[in-house]
Amino acid sequence: MSFLSRLREDLQTARTHDPAARGDLEVAVVYSGLHAIWAHRLTHRLWQRESTRTLARVISQAARAATGIEIHPGATIGRRFFIDHGMGVVIGETAEIGDDVMMYHGVTLGGRSLARVKRHPTIGDGVTIGAGAKILGPVVVGTGSAVGANAVVVKDAPENSILTGVPANARPKRSEQENAPLVDPAVWIDPAMWI
Repeated sequence: MSFLSRLREDLQTARTHDPAARGDLEVAVVYSGLHAIWAHRLTHRLWQRESTRTLARVISQAARAATGIEIHPGATIGRRFFIDHGMGVVIGETAEIGDDVMMYHGVTLGGRSLARVKRHPTIGDGVTIGAGAKILGPVVVGTGSAVGANAVVVKDAPENSILTGVPANARPKRSEQENAPLVDPAVWIDPAMWI
């Protein structure tokens, strides 16, 4: 995928997930979650070469200072990832994030070990992670799942599950509404109706 195609896809992803987004220029200029993802793409490429890992860490820390979002350059992130109101997000070195993942502020994808092994979560495609959620250790959150706000996930969760609580318990999605996208442009209310 070309650089411009990826840029357009990122802007469209932000507009799809955030009904407050008013245009591509605004999104490109003020969305810190998007800035953090763009910085991560650069630092991840640098991280893949042993000789530029220190530079990758320096740039990632500058991005953290600018955005309030810390993404380790070693983390693997899929396409159409969106961080909404990203302040306080932390994504660890061995974290893996699939495509079409939506994450809110205060989320931690953290480790529980000091060993140099896979120690951070794997997040499947289409997962939504609520504000303040903590997903700790080399756990897998299955495709299509939703992690509730402030949940603490410390064990694997199957596909299409809802995770809530401390520690989080997983249950299958039960209704059509739970399986629907959280932000569906087709059901947005016309702003003229707000008057």
